[in-house]
Amino acid sequence: MLKYLFLVFILFMSDAYAQKVDTVYLEKLLQSHPDLFQKILNHPTKNEVQILYTQIDRDESNIPHFRSFSYRLNPHWYFYPASTVKLPTAILALEKINDLHITGLTKDTPLRIDSAFEKQTRVTVDESAANGLPSVAQYVKKILLTSDNDAQNRLFEFIGRAELNTKLKKYGIKYSRIVNRLAIGDKGIWAKHTNPVTFYSGKNILFKQEAQFDPKDYNIKLANTRQGKGYMNDRDELVHEPWSFEGLNVYALQDQQLILKKLLFPEAFKIKDRFNLRPDDYNLMYDYMSRYPFESDFPKYDTSEFWPTYSKLLFYGREKNATLNPNIRIFNKYGDSYGYNIDNAYIVDFENGVEFLLAVVVQSNENGIYNDGIYEYETVTYPFLKHLGQLIYHEELKRTKKFIPDLSKFDFRK
Repeated sequence: MLKYLFLVFILFMSDAYAQKVDTVYLEKLLQSHPDLFQKILNHPTKNEVQILYTQIDRDESNIPHFRSFSYRLNPHWYFYPASTVKLPTAILALEKINDLHITGLTKDTPLRIDSAFEKQTRVTVDESAANGLPSVAQYVKKILLTSDNDAQNRLFEFIGRAELNTKLKKYGIKYSRIVNRLAIGDKGIWAKHTNPVTFYSGKNILFKQEAQFDPKDYNIKLANTRQGKGYMNDRDELVHEPWSFEGLNVYALQDQQLILKKLLFPEAFKIKDRFNLRPDDYNLMYDYMSRYPFESDFPKYDTSEFWPTYSKLLFYGREKNATLNPNIRIFNKYGDSYGYNIDNAYIVDFENGVEFLLAVVVQSNENGIYNDGIYEYETVTYPFLKHLGQLIYHEELKRTKKFIPDLSKFDFRK
């Protein structure tokens, strides 16, 4: 065990060195505000804290250049990524449409999903869409606005598990895998089978993808995959054994922020390292990542269930009555499950020329019991994310920049 932990430490140190990430600044910054962060700082391992903050400075051509700072960043230390895996899934679903090169097939083309294996379900309608029909674009919107689980699962089925993980590797993702649907207990053999998918125009079939089977397990050496002292099983019985995350999705913070960088700033990467997205694909992603639920008509949301800051954990926490800053937009994908809160965000202040990347994970599970729904989101994790996002924002306001950024491509404010 000691030998393995030493290996994890060496791998972590080599990764940090290779990326030239400052590992001191953030800790000092947090320590300078004990009123906000001391409880977490006293128990950083217990609360599973990892932070990756990246400053952005533009050159005379408005090309972004990055400088990163980390706190307890370790890609080999497991945390449950929850809904954060939906961002790469949405991107790669749009990319797959483009890769197919089929006349008439677009992200707005209606689709049908059939079933071909145990536990699979069918889809023929989507009442949230203006035309009542499911499509890749509509699923992307639902993922970005309110983190819809079914939308994620349907895009997972369209891409296919093998292609999804092959693409992650292609785009430089080193420490992650996406191998399960969400919120339906998708494990083992069921996760390896994905449904048949058909795209059509009227009575004409444009593309039909047969059911797929992916035999691979995508093993990754990780620490911390067994946690807690017990869990509630499917019969609501307490089992006095650690909860196991083995075999589930993995999405390290480094990989999360890299995906976000490539989505937001393709011009900063070589052409071969960019996603195969069209200008209108990028606009769709930017628009709906930064929208609030009340700004959408299709899908339309009940604002008492999905209030304006519902998905903007960094900077706003999850306060229902938070006052929105009209100059700030947050392009992000959050996750929350099993006491974990994660947010991977690009925060922009158009008025003051502020922009930065911030990816964070924090957990609170005081009773050590998993799957019981008792976690300290309201008192521990949400406030931590809110205070951290606001602290970094105020630090960014103080920074002087040689070139004022042109942020117009991100401005989708209504």
